Amino acid sequence: MNFKLGLCQIAGSVDKEEAKKNAEKHVRQAAENGAQVIALPEMWDCPYSNDYFRDYAEPADGPTVEFMSKLAGDLGIYLIGGSISELDGDKVYNTSFSFDRHGNLIGRHRKVHLFDIDVEGGIRFMESDTLTAGEDMTILDTEYCKIGVAICYDVRFPEWHRKMALAGAKLIVLPAAFNMTTGPAHWDLTMRARALDNQVYFAANAPARDENGVYVAYGNSCIASPWGDFIAHADEKEQIIYGDIDLDKVDAIRDQLPLLKHRRPELYF
Repeated sequence: MNFKLGLCQIAGSVDKEEAKKNAEKHVRQAAENGAQVIALPEMWDCPYSNDYFRDYAEPADGPTVEFMSKLAGDLGIYLIGGSISELDGDKVYNTSFSFDRHGNLIGRHRKVHLFDIDVEGGIRFMESDTLTAGEDMTILDTEYCKIGVAICYDVRFPEWHRKMALAGAKLIVLPAAFNMTTGPAHWDLTMRARALDNQVYFAANAPARDENGVYVAYGNSCIASPWGDFIAHADEKEQIIYGDIDLDKVDAIRDQLPLLKHRRPELYF
């Protein structure tokens, strides 16, 4: 079975309503071009900064989740809604909400690994100053296959994605906003490795680069095949990229090179 995946690499905005208009425009275009599963990038409606996360945060029944639900239902598509700043009590999470063709919520992934780094000569960022870490793995049950959802820094932890593959995921979607230090160094390599190691399609959906923005994202959204090659790759500008997800190819590669079957976990821990 095949289906078409669309990744909307869009620029963010300090104005939520403008961000929604831009997101809707791109999601509608992707649907018109035949994408049945469509994704948005990390923090697409909130500047990526601790100065904004709490102020922009909304509850799970807030207007942005309602907007995404309606958009998915109107277009009859699966929508992996990138991530937004979610308010739950006094806690703030970096959360990805996903919806089925009828607009029903079918997944909520709260970023598990918080981006607390200090790279000499590069970038210092401490998400934990504002955000709370999630605890749960997220697998969407769709009519096509199981789809894993993770967020940005989660990709740095191979065990997390292996766990998704062992739970049945054949596609993993990663809303992610790598920066101009880590992006050029690690983006392509990491996305190909996660696809190859787990013999899944791996789709990383970044924001478009805004040199004048609060946070300068690397862009370069991409889709890697279970063989570890790119089947679609963006540059830094706003655009939509597409990939045909061939589930028979996943099965064939796993049969011919049975990495998952050859595991010996009793020796690893």
